[in-house]
Amino acid sequence: MITSNYLSNLVQKAKQYQKTIVLPEGEDERILKAAHVIAEEEAANLIILGDETQIKEYFAKNNWSMNRISIIKPETSPKLQDYANLLFELRKAKGMTEEQALETAKNYNYFGTLMVKAGDADGMLSGANHSTADTVRPALQIIKSAHKERGVSAALISVKDGEAYLLSDCAVVIDPTDKELCDIALTSVETALQFGIEPRIAMLSYSTRSSGKGDSVDKVKRATLMAQEALKTDEYTGKGIELDGEMQADAALDAVVAHKKAPDSHVAGKAKVLIFPNLDAGNIGYKLLQRIGGCESYGPMLQGLNAPVNDLSRGALVEDIVGMIAITALQSVHLS
Repeated sequence: MITSNYLSNLVQKAKQYQKTIVLPEGEDERILKAAHVIAEEEAANLIILGDETQIKEYFAKNNWSMNRISIIKPETSPKLQDYANLLFELRKAKGMTEEQALETAKNYNYFGTLMVKAGDADGMLSGANHSTADTVRPALQIIKSAHKERGVSAALISVKDGEAYLLSDCAVVIDPTDKELCDIALTSVETALQFGIEPRIAMLSYSTRSSGKGDSVDKVKRATLMAQEALKTDEYTGKGIELDGEMQADAALDAVVAHKKAPDSHVAGKAKVLIFPNLDAGNIGYKLLQRIGGCESYGPMLQGLNAPVNDLSRGALVEDIVGMIAITALQSVHLS
């Protein structure tokens, strides 16, 4: 089933830690197929939310083992009230009542996120049948940001010929300010280091070294200066981090173009982390890489949370989901 060397390596790394990941979309055949692959590889323990009879029948029909897989129906779970109480405590200051908390906890994405918060799962992966907002909203309300001064963003690992790149933001922040763009870059540094991606960060634009003008170019320039200043602190020193911008994508990735457009840059032509100026660029960019460029794409993964809750593209393939389960498990190692 696993045909990618990069994906195989992710799964083997996840296998070392035996984390428990909750999958709220047990009605989706792709989720069940991916769960089977992960369980067969013994890469994680899985909790699937959904109808126990239907899911067991699907596994039996395919002669698949249910080892490492458990099934919970939130509406009838003996822990529903406990999770509702937890949600009420977290949200009562925002006006949520106990009755509303109980009804909200029955929502599969909220139930799964509450499992993570309660320590009954190490991470959650959703989005095959839900919008990004449906996955992100419970995470922001329940898990919350790990950095009070930074927001949550999304990153994606894009792989071509075995070479991995990190792209951000691809799913959350629509039109980041210069400060938000700086924060996205700094959070992406942490993600890149966690997944062994060389931390050479390019702040992308339609301009390289002021070849173009406009508000967006100015924003990227300011964000670059902020990020470069932040990277001088003890938190980041000694980690081999290089960040530069503003630069066009060809200057960031192609050594010949880089020599012409930014010959003095330590990042141009060698970038492995690409920070997009807005969500339009990020989302369009990664989907073009996937659909036309033939890149493997794993994500979007949420970054900057206290625990991993990740999003899937609704167009995700089974192998994409397998990869994201492994990534969610590996994130939980970093965040635990």
